[in-house]
Amino acid sequence: MNSETIRLQPTRGFGRVLAPRELWRYRDLALQIAARDVTVRYRQAALGAAWAVLQPVGLMVVFTIFFNRLGGIESTNGVPYALFTLAALVPWTFYSTVLTLGADSLVTNTELIAKVYFPRIFIPIGVMAAGLIDFAVSFVILLVVVLIYGTVPTAAILMVPVLVAIMLAASLGVVAALSAANVRYRDIRYIVPFAVQMWLFVTPIAYASEIIGEPWRTISAINPMVGVVEGFRWATLGSELAAPWALMGVSAASAAILFVVGLVYFDRVERTFADLI
Repeated sequence: MNSETIRLQPTRGFGRVLAPRELWRYRDLALQIAARDVTVRYRQAALGAAWAVLQPVGLMVVFTIFFNRLGGIESTNGVPYALFTLAALVPWTFYSTVLTLGADSLVTNTELIAKVYFPRIFIPIGVMAAGLIDFAVSFVILLVVVLIYGTVPTAAILMVPVLVAIMLAASLGVVAALSAANVRYRDIRYIVPFAVQMWLFVTPIAYASEIIGEPWRTISAINPMVGVVEGFRWATLGSELAAPWALMGVSAASAAILFVVGLVYFDRVERTFADLI
């Protein structure tokens, strides 16, 4: 009779967060968590997936009325202000929604974490997966609106996957850190909505980043969403705007740092989740 020896040993580094073998082993559970988050989001919503469109379009209308018509804020190079803001609001809506819901995701899954072992990072990732569906829908609507305005995207639209990767890296890093911190400090859930509102106004969504003089304009891209929203404008609105390479580069570096720092913190405190929750 053959016997199998099982050796238990502590994990190190990202072993509890991004170990490929562990993530692959629980891939089915990851898909179930993501599917559940999508279902829960729209189960009792009368408008269903239409909210993915209504949020950025609604903000576009509000920004156009108050910032453009009443406040006199203009877009860049004659781009219609509605398009100018909508192109930025599509990635921003994903980012703000993921931060708001993801920060509280571990606490709202208390019973699952306390009873079953699985890579805990799947829970904030599930929130992001559900948000990506909304993002895909709103991005398609953005392209439709762009074509209606008579603007044809150029080859720059091929940069969208790169911009999405920057957005996802920044999102996962921030959400991982916030969700982990919220397990210990429950007032994080109250701070995040206020912080997201402040983050909206320091990101050039309702205004053009050109109004900020150099070198502060480039430095502002430490906020990873600066490069993302300016990149989305350039990628989707044709040749009207100049390529914001410097902003995208700084934001990519910032997103990479946030990604690493967020997962390092998540890794350090993950072992205490079951006890604290």
